[in-house]
Amino acid sequence: MAISVFDLFKIGIGPSSSHTVGPMRAAATFAQALRERGLLAQVRRVEVRLYGSLSATGVGHATDRACLLGLMGQWPDRIEPQSIEPRIEQLLDTQRLMLDGSHPVAFQYARDLLLLDENLPYHPNAMRLHAFGEHGQRFSQTYYSIGGGFVVEQGEIDAPEANADPVRLPYEFSSAAELLALCRAHRLSVSQLMLANECTWRPQAEVREGLLKIWAAMGECVANGLRNEGILPGGLKVRRRAARLHRSLQEAGKPNVIGSTLSAMEWVNLFALAVNEENAAGGRMVTAPTNGAAGIIPAVLHYYMKFNPGASDDDVVAFLLAAAAVGILCKKNASISGAEVGCQGEVGSACAMAAAGLAEVLGATPAQLENAAEIALEHNLGLTCDPVGGLVQVPCIERNAIAAVKAINAVQMALRGDGEHFISLDQVIRTMRDTGADMHDKYKETSRGGLAVAFVEC
Repeated sequence: MAISVFDLFKIGIGPSSSHTVGPMRAAATFAQALRERGLLAQVRRVEVRLYGSLSATGVGHATDRACLLGLMGQWPDRIEPQSIEPRIEQLLDTQRLMLDGSHPVAFQYARDLLLLDENLPYHPNAMRLHAFGEHGQRFSQTYYSIGGGFVVEQGEIDAPEANADPVRLPYEFSSAAELLALCRAHRLSVSQLMLANECTWRPQAEVREGLLKIWAAMGECVANGLRNEGILPGGLKVRRRAARLHRSLQEAGKPNVIGSTLSAMEWVNLFALAVNEENAAGGRMVTAPTNGAAGIIPAVLHYYMKFNPGASDDDVVAFLLAAAAVGILCKKNASISGAEVGCQGEVGSACAMAAAGLAEVLGATPAQLENAAEIALEHNLGLTCDPVGGLVQVPCIERNAIAAVKAINAVQMALRGDGEHFISLDQVIRTMRDTGADMHDKYKETSRGGLAVAFVEC
C-alpha cells in the first residue's frame, strides 16, 4: 500500500487516534454505506460491538462517544470539539440517534453499545456495527482501527488483491536501505524524494499548501494548550501545566537563543505538554502519527522554528516530508499502534520521525538522517503502553515531552558523525515489531498492567 504524508498527519480530535479518530471514521463510513445502499430509511436500531483494546479502554479513550458521533455522520477532521458534549447529552437524554445526521433511530446506550471481553483475530482494535430493520438485520460490517486513525474493513482483509492500491510511486521504498539507495542514485534528499512521490497524488502546490495547513493546525493546538487551564476530564484530576509553565518562562525572561540549552529544552517540554493536554481534553489536534504521540513532532518543529532566525515555510515542508518517510517505514515494517506493539510503536515512531525531520532541515545527509532516526527509535524499544485509568494522560503527556528532547539529542549525535553506525534503522524497526509481538497484552493499551496497575495498588 502506498502511504502518503497526509495519511500520517491528519487533523482530528483527541484523545486517541486508534480509539477515537479511527472508530469515529469507521462509524461515519458505516452510516455513509447505509445511505449509499439505500438502506438508511429502513433502519430502526443500530448496535455497536467493541472488542479487545477498544473494549478495555474504550470509555477512557472516548471510543463510545466517537462511535455515536460517527453514526450521526460526524467526521474527526470536521466536527467542532465544543459541539461534542451537547450532542452526546441530547442522545442520552432523548435515547434517539440521528443516523447519518438525518434519520432518527432509537438508541439505548446500555443495550446498543457493548464492551465485549474478547478479541477478533486480525487486530486488537476491532469493532462490529449492525443495522436492524423491522424484520431483522439489514447490514453489518467489521472494522479494525489499526493505529494513527487508519481503518481497515473486513473485506479488505479477506480479499487484499481486490482492494490493492493501484498507485505506483516514482521512488518506491519499503526499507531504509532502499530509501538511502534511491537518494544516492538520484542525488536527492529524503524530503525531495518524498515530494516527488507525493506529486503522484496531487500537484506540488497542493502538497505544500496541505502541509502548511497541517502546520497551522499544530500551531493552533499549541496556542490553545498554552491558553487553556484547569483539570483534564476523566476522573484522575490531572491538572494542566502548560499555561502555567508558559507564564513562568515568559516572566523569567530567558533568552530565546539556540545557545541557551536549558531554556531551549524547557520550551520543547512546553510545546509537547501543550499539545498533549489539548489532546487529553478532546481538543482539535494533528495525529502525528498517532494522538498519544501527537506532541513530539510539533514540539521539535516549534523548537526549530523558534530558535532558528532563518527558518521558513520551506523548512516546515521539508521537515514533515522527511518525518513521514520514517513514519512510512515504521508503519510498513512494524506498527504505529499502541494496542499492537505498545507505546514504542507510538512514541518511538514519533520520536524517530521528529529526529528525521529535524536532521533534514539542519542539513543532514540521508545517511545521517537515517542514523538520527535509528538512535531515536532504538532508545524507545520495549516502551509499554499502560495508560492509567485508560486515559491518554499519565504517563502519556510527560512521555511526549521526554521523547521530543530525545529526538533532538539523537540528531545532535548523528550530525557529529558521517552516517556510519553499527545498528541500522531497518534492524531497529524489525526489533520493534518482534518486541511488540512478544509483549504481553496487558502492556499494550489495555490498562491491565504496568503503571496503570501500580497506580491502583497505591
